[in-house]
Amino acid sequence: MKITRHTELQVYQRAFDAAMWVFSVTKRFPKEETYSLTDQIRRSSRSICANITEAWRKRRYEAAFVSKLNDAETEAAETQTWLQFAVKCEYIDRDEAANLYQEYDEIIAMLVAMIRAPKKWTLP
Repeated sequence: MKITRHTELQVYQRAFDAAMWVFSVTKRFPKEETYSLTDQIRRSSRSICANITEAWRKRRYEAAFVSKLNDAETEAAETQTWLQFAVKCEYIDRDEAANLYQEYDEIIAMLVAMIRAPKKWTLP
């Protein structure tokens, strides 16, 4: 199947679903975290999708494409860090966090695979 839109990418779809999962989980965080942990984890989780979108639109230029995918990978790892803080602060159940953390591991693996084979994705 030929992919014509970033929204058709499996990695984008999974990152979007994971960001919505983060949003749902963070609704349970205490109010005092609204402008710190809650905002940070929501921002980083959403930024993954935004960076994938930007990468897709920059696929005429291999270096720009790879750079934006690298930014997406970085945001995914940052989201994992915020999940660790949420567990330590007892804002999220360890098992749910582990499942979400694993989902981000898989998203990172997908991004790395794209980074390693940019010619498969970039325009001629």
